[in-house]
Amino acid sequence: MQATIAKATEFRGVGLHSGVAVRMDICPAPTGHGIVFERTDLPAGENRIPALWDRVVPSKLCTLIENDHGARVSTIEHIMAALAGTGIQNALIRIDAPEVPILDGSSAIFVSGILQAGIRVQDAELRAIRLKRPVEVREGEAVARLEPADHLEIDFHIDFTDAAIGRQEKALDMANGAFVRELMDSRTFCRQSDVDVMRQNGLALGGTYMNAVVVDGDKVLSPGGLRHKDEAVRHKMLDAMGDLALAGAPLLARYSGNRAGHAMTNKLLRALFAAPDAWEWEVCASDLECRLPGAGVAAYGPVNAPALIAVA
Repeated sequence: MQATIAKATEFRGVGLHSGVAVRMDICPAPTGHGIVFERTDLPAGENRIPALWDRVVPSKLCTLIENDHGARVSTIEHIMAALAGTGIQNALIRIDAPEVPILDGSSAIFVSGILQAGIRVQDAELRAIRLKRPVEVREGEAVARLEPADHLEIDFHIDFTDAAIGRQEKALDMANGAFVRELMDSRTFCRQSDVDVMRQNGLALGGTYMNAVVVDGDKVLSPGGLRHKDEAVRHKMLDAMGDLALAGAPLLARYSGNRAGHAMTNKLLRALFAAPDAWEWEVCASDLECRLPGAGVAAYGPVNAPALIAVA
């Protein structure tokens, strides 16, 4: 069945790239609503933006959506991953600034807030998108691919010259709470040299060592080091989870990413929906529903993340 958040929950922080202070509330929404952002600082009637693949516009280093009136919200990938990972399909996200707060650089605080608020199952069937054949996009050495599977799987490969990251790969079956157990606390990462360039270009103005893993060669500059030795590839998987959620429904597919990023995953979704023979709708009966990413997550109860909340 479809699900929404049981009651509104609030998050406050700053935008990673803008540095602007922001308040964001995730609110319950009716069946069939989907995930929609509402810019409360913009005029009513022009301020709602559906979180869907065809609303994505080109942006450096994040996922940005825009409506027909020019209203935008950026850096949505971490909250989208948290919603997908907790099995929420319907929510109104009210936000008073153009960028989602970065918090600790992962999805953990979002997940904690969602689970504290609770998940409400709704009286409407849930449909999933089943892959019927592979779909792939390439750009240089970067590859993103979807192929048929009975539930969502994510397989990711990265290769960086910095020894603190290096070459990493990981594959996960995302069924039954794997996102919460394995990926939600993995933070965005970058190289110190990239930070310098971004700031020269007016980006990463809200970035600190406390909301990103910053590396320089073989050194991790962020206090406390890594949360996982393969935190970098885990975060890339987290990003992919959020970007795939812009399909608008759970995917029954295996996603493979090799040096892929936000733009590549959106390009892949565009290729998928441009090929009607590559997918079909499937109603989620009970045997399928239990294999979806958010299945059983509500039973976990609130995630204990006091240290993360203190950092934010």
